[in-house]
This record gives sequence, structure tokens and C-alpha cells, in this order.
Amino acid sequence: MSTRELVVLGTASQAPTRQRNHNGYLLRWDDEAILFDPGEGTQRQLLLAGVSPWSIRKICITHFHGDHCLGLPGVLQRLSLDGVPHPVDVAFPESGTPYYERLRHASVFHDRVDVRPCPVRSDGLVIDGPAFALSAVRLDHDPETFGWRIEEPPGRHMLAERLDEAGIRGPAVGDLLRSGSLTVNGRTVELEEMSVERPGQRMAFVMDTGLCDAAVELAAAADLLVCEATFASADQHLARRYRHLTAGDAARVALDAGARRLVITHFSQRYPDVRVLLDEASAIFPEVVAAEDLMRVAVPHRRDGTVPG
Repeated sequence: MSTRELVVLGTASQAPTRQRNHNGYLLRWDDEAILFDPGEGTQRQLLLAGVSPWSIRKICITHFHGDHCLGLPGVLQRLSLDGVPHPVDVAFPESGTPYYERLRHASVFHDRVDVRPCPVRSDGLVIDGPAFALSAVRLDHDPETFGWRIEEPPGRHMLAERLDEAGIRGPAVGDLLRSGSLTVNGRTVELEEMSVERPGQRMAFVMDTGLCDAAVELAAAADLLVCEATFASADQHLARRYRHLTAGDAARVALDAGARRLVITHFSQRYPDVRVLLDEASAIFPEVVAAEDLMRVAVPHRRDGTVPG
């Protein structure tokens, strides 16, 4: 069975704490992984989480504040050290290219990984692949910041009763899926008769932003939404000043977007106990998790109840 889950590597905002590493989030998606915002210490957090760097095929950086990118050199150098054979795409705001280049070549090492930069200039599709599409939407922050969205292509959910009535069983079901039609007992059966469209799974990553429509756009119908919740509502004036979200803001984004599961993170060091943030968010959006370093959060099953894979 395939695995689709979020591995939380770090949950602090500007400064790490004794309990919280700088940002770092790894989305396991079947046989590959997407690493989001590798902050300082990400390489060690991967080790503690029991995640092999070999699985990383894409790295997405929302913006070039240090807590979201200072781990990039270590991760790329580790991939080179391990001799990872596959290419690694790195997506980031095009306006931050000088910072990317400095991080990419921050020290001397044997550079032997095919790292493919994917600078993003505007909203839209960034990478389209068979397993999922990666798209970006600009958020409300300085420096320029993009949120990320992973979306699986739609598929078909086979209707067991109709298949049984038509006498389609075993390998014939796969034949119908592949070909779109099948002749059974002299009658041609179309795939649409035996199935309904199954929406693909969706994941959204919303980091460092003021409250904006773009955050809701990114999170639309997301099965899993990872969203910053830097401040409590009692400190809303700080959130607005620095263009961040409160826990209540994050919950309202999830609610307005029709998301299914919310993971709040990127906590200010002023909250040694984030229960206040969890309580604030859950009062608005019940299906919420306050992220902890090295936590794993499953991507909910597809909306029709089938299991991924």
C-alpha cells in the first residue's frame, strides 16, 4: 500500500527553541517526497525522523527568510554525498535567485546531483507529472513568497454492483480501466457506466503570509492544509504588522477553503505551550493538528473513501 503523509521536521518560526527546530516539512507521496522550506538543521531532522534523503525528488522554498531556506545547502550536499541518481527539482521565487545561487554553492563539496532550478515568476503550474501537479500562488509577505499546491489527477472509482451485474470480474476490471470500454457477452460496456469520477488528493502549503484570498485559493478543497499560525489572536497586531497569520486566521482559511485537515505550525517562540493556538484554531475548524517536531500526519483518504494507491 502506498504512503501519503506529512513528516514534520521543524515547527519554529524566526528562531528555533529547545523543543522546536527551524521549519522543515516533508510530504511523502508514494515512492517520492517533496521537501518544503528546509530551515537550518533539516538534514539532522531527516535522520531523527527516519527519512532517507534518497526519497527527495522536489524541494519547494516559499521565500528566502533564513528559517525557510538555510538548510538547503546541507540537504543538497547530503544528496551529493549519497550519490542520489535521480534529478532533484528546486522551486523558488524567481526574485530570490541570487539567494538561491548562494545557498546552492555555499561551500566546497563534490557536486554530483542533477539539481534542476525551477524559478517561479507568477501564479500557475510549475511542474506537471504523472503522479501530481505542483502549482504556486503568490502570498502576501515580504520578500516575495509563494505558497504551494500538490494535486493528483482525477481517476475513476469502480462501482462494484454494476460490475457484478455486467459480469465484469478479476482482470477484466483492469482491462476496462485501461481501454475505456470492454465487450462482455456481445455487449460493449463503457467505463463511464461502471464508475464515477474520483477526485485526486490535494495538499496545500501556506507559509508566511498576511490574511489574503490567495491563501484560500491555494487551500481550496485540500485534503491536507499545512498553514502557518505564528501568533494567537491576542497578538493580532503583531500578525498584521509582520504579515503573518494568527491561529484563528489559519482556521478560517481552512474553513473558507473547504479543507479537510489542518496542520498549524511556524509558531512564535513567545508560545512555549501552543495549546492556546490549538484551542483557538479548533474552536473554528475542528479537524486541526498542532504540529510537533518529528510528528507524522496522514493525508486523509480520498473523498470517496478509497485508499490511495
